[in-house]
Amino acid sequence: MAIDLATLCAPAQTALVLQEVQNGVVGERSALPALAAAAAAVDLVGNCARLARRARELQIPVFHCTAATRGDLVGANRNARLFMGVLKAPVRLLPGTEAVQVPAEIGVADSDVVLERYHGVGPMTGTQLDSMLRNLGVRTIVGVGVSLNIGMFNFTVDAVNRGYQFVMPRDAVAGVPAEYGEAVLTNSLSLLATLTTTDAILAAWG
Repeated sequence: MAIDLATLCAPAQTALVLQEVQNGVVGERSALPALAAAAAAVDLVGNCARLARRARELQIPVFHCTAATRGDLVGANRNARLFMGVLKAPVRLLPGTEAVQVPAEIGVADSDVVLERYHGVGPMTGTQLDSMLRNLGVRTIVGVGVSLNIGMFNFTVDAVNRGYQFVMPRDAVAGVPAEYGEAVLTNSLSLLATLTTTDAILAAWG
């Protein structure tokens, strides 16, 4: 059965959530250069900016879920190779620095919500995201960002487990290597989320 994207992503029940779309992850100076390159290859930042602009026009809530690590490492994860690798990167995701800021092309409007987290790999656990979405009456999440390897995969599973519909534009997410990201989309996330494109969502939003 064909998905009615306009109904699924109706503004009254939808939020746009950006996962780790921040300078120190997808920008030119990234703690994860290969991931930033994969994001650039699909124009992830540009497509996120297009979605955010239209969402604001329709009064669809826009959430920026960013990741940071305190300089003294209080509360920071050390229980996986990913976290230790990021700590060794020349770019540090320190609170208050450019690395944790949203790319200027997307920006942060007064109506947007920024939720900075200090632990974990996804935005649904240990943050206010779930509660705030429920208080807004959100039933559908348009989820964008990185990475398909871990962060976006975790985000999707957590959201589905909490009863949300999850819509993912393929050209506003990225993983490394690119062919692995495509395999995750095709073989796993397609079973959990509605996969689409930025243009299709914008068309559904009129």
